Amino acid sequence: MSWVDRNADIAPGFGYIGFGNNQSVFNRRSKMPFSEIKEKLHSETHLHYKLDFLHCELTETDRAFIKNKIKKQERKVVFKTRVLSVVLAMMVAVVAYYLIIQIMSR
Repeated sequence: MSWVDRNADIAPGFGYIGFGNNQSVFNRRSKMPFSEIKEKLHSETHLHYKLDFLHCELTETDRAFIKNKIKKQERKVVFKTRVLSVVLAMMVAVVAYYLIIQIMSR
């Protein structure tokens, strides 16, 4: 009888495999199936945000509508970012110009 055979009944899922003696390494559960995650997402969003997720395939027109909506939102964000950047750059330029004029007039 070898050492492994004698100690096989100590604890299921416990042993040293090179990751230290961290118990979470040995007693992990396998990942949740995607269907359970979808159900959990649905229940949590319905509870907190009153939203319902449909578990069905999207048609091509639905996909195109969603893509266009996302692109439109992204364009708005990019436009706002560009406008804000231009305004801030102009403000920095005006302040720099004012400081240069003040220094040169001394």
